[in-house]
Amino acid sequence: MTVKAQKFASLLEQVCTRNIGPAAAAVDANGEFPYRSIDALKTAGLMGAVSAREAGGLGLGFGAAAAIVRRVAQECGSTAMVLCMHYCGAAVLEAYAPLQVRHEAAAGDHLSTLAFSEEGSRSHFWAPASTAQAAGAEVILNARKSWITSASAASAYVWSSKPLSAAGLSTLWLVPARAPGIEIVGRFDGLGLRGNDSSPVAARDVRIPAAAMLGEDGKGFEIMMGTVLPMFNLLSAACAVGLMEAAVGRTAEHAARVRHGDTGAALADLPTIRNYIARMRVKADMARTLLEDTAAALEGVREDSMLRVLECKAAAGEAADEVLGLAMRVCGGAAFRGEVGVERYFRDARAASVMAPTTDVLYDFIGKAVCGMEVF
Repeated sequence: MTVKAQKFASLLEQVCTRNIGPAAAAVDANGEFPYRSIDALKTAGLMGAVSAREAGGLGLGFGAAAAIVRRVAQECGSTAMVLCMHYCGAAVLEAYAPLQVRHEAAAGDHLSTLAFSEEGSRSHFWAPASTAQAAGAEVILNARKSWITSASAASAYVWSSKPLSAAGLSTLWLVPARAPGIEIVGRFDGLGLRGNDSSPVAARDVRIPAAAMLGEDGKGFEIMMGTVLPMFNLLSAACAVGLMEAAVGRTAEHAARVRHGDTGAALADLPTIRNYIARMRVKADMARTLLEDTAAALEGVREDSMLRVLECKAAAGEAADEVLGLAMRVCGGAAFRGEVGVERYFRDARAASVMAPTTDVLYDFIGKAVCGMEVF
């Protein structure tokens, strides 16, 4: 491990154990946005992990970003998802936003997120129904976004709409979260990831400068697939792997500690229990291995990198469902009451399969790739 990697790993561990972990249960129970955890990551300089050094960031790349999100998810899935979305937005800003915005994102002064999902497009996030209309030096946006992580806390949204006039499926914009006409139309009250503030947002005649366009008109699809999808799928998989790793640890600890009053035997003395925990460990390790290979493929610009990108989120999401289901089974009534702490991870893990691109959509993409068909 390089000196730079050692430094960020040490800072990350401190933030996770001193700040994120202690706050996680309250974030989940109360559905609170993890402001203090994000502030701690900001103070440590970790919000700039994917931002370039010239913008004040760490420039750590895919593998390190995944390692950060995975470690945060071991403590708090909500904070990990907020961080995932910030990194995805920051990746777009790095490529297309002014230097000042990039500096602010790297410093954590600008909390970024994606605004792609809509009622009209659903899991087909690459084909927005929202509109953009030219009005002189401005653009007027109208939309109903169904999910925007960090909706209330973000500084601005990386926003998708139909193109202004060019051919193509979409165009991307940098939209201030508090622009007149932006309205959060419902408080997030989800099954899991309860603190990530993934709320629906409406835009009614929102005016932004035409210069707020990110990339070229009509080229949003290319940016989504070339910049956003690799980062999002990788980090979503990292979040799922982190949840699994935390669950394996807590389940094994519970099984070793809890004993039957009549025999004195620990749960872990039962071969069936050990079998379940072994399966959890194997599934988590398989998902982590694919995650790490995906990061290596992206950083090495391998020919199979897009296939790995599609595989890693689908595999991690399904593995997390299985691993957390086993955790609940092993820990039994204590897990159901929330005493062990795996119940929160169980709920958080359910998000991976329904966040676009959903697991079913990913399997369709993977099947096309394996069959030699055009994927998108």
